Amino acid sequence: MPFVRFQSPVADDRGRFVGVFGLVNTLARQGRLTAEQELFRRANNDWYDAAYRNPAAVDPSVYDAAVNPGVCAWFTTSAPHLLARVGGYLDILDAHGVPCVRLESEAAPGRVIYEDEHQIVVVPH
Repeated sequence: MPFVRFQSPVADDRGRFVGVFGLVNTLARQGRLTAEQELFRRANNDWYDAAYRNPAAVDPSVYDAAVNPGVCAWFTTSAPHLLARVGGYLDILDAHGVPCVRLESEAAPGRVIYEDEHQIVVVPH
């Protein structure tokens, strides 16, 4: 099953490659989104929250950097309904000059610590 992830091409100050949702949410926290962009972000974040399971709700240690350094989530390409909305987030990043790259992997790109029908969460190799 192939996997896809959208993330910053550059590590942040803690060495993490922030994903597409984190990048847009950071712009929102900084107050940089237009009203239209904020409406899109909020509506689509809510949609994603309802559309698939939050791994941290299943296992609170999933995103604990001390337990799982470099942890990151990848979509499965068998979840096109989830991938279809990513374009709007990419448009927001593009409008603000924030780079974001698409990564693809035919195999799990790390040690899988969580998996469901829509996503995997891995500690990278």
